[in-house]
Amino acid sequence: MNTLLENNPIRHTQTIKAKLHQIISHLQNDVGTVTEAKAQELFEASADVLGALVEAYDDYEKSGKRLSRTELMASLPKRRIAHASRR
Repeated sequence: MNTLLENNPIRHTQTIKAKLHQIISHLQNDVGTVTEAKAQELFEASADVLGALVEAYDDYEKSGKRLSRTELMASLPKRRIAHASRR
């Protein structure tokens, strides 16, 4: 493979985003399939977090600016999931 293509970060971000979209779609489908409320909440929260990550990749592709880990974490949804084991 051409080294220039391998070193192109946009090519890599696009591949990662495609995989994230597949996982998001799977999670969203599972929300409609499972009946347990806690599992539905977990799948919805997971899809939200991954969606925010896709947006971070989009922002990087548009601006060429890499977000710091702190900026990325601050951009993620602030949704807390209550774990059954903590009850």
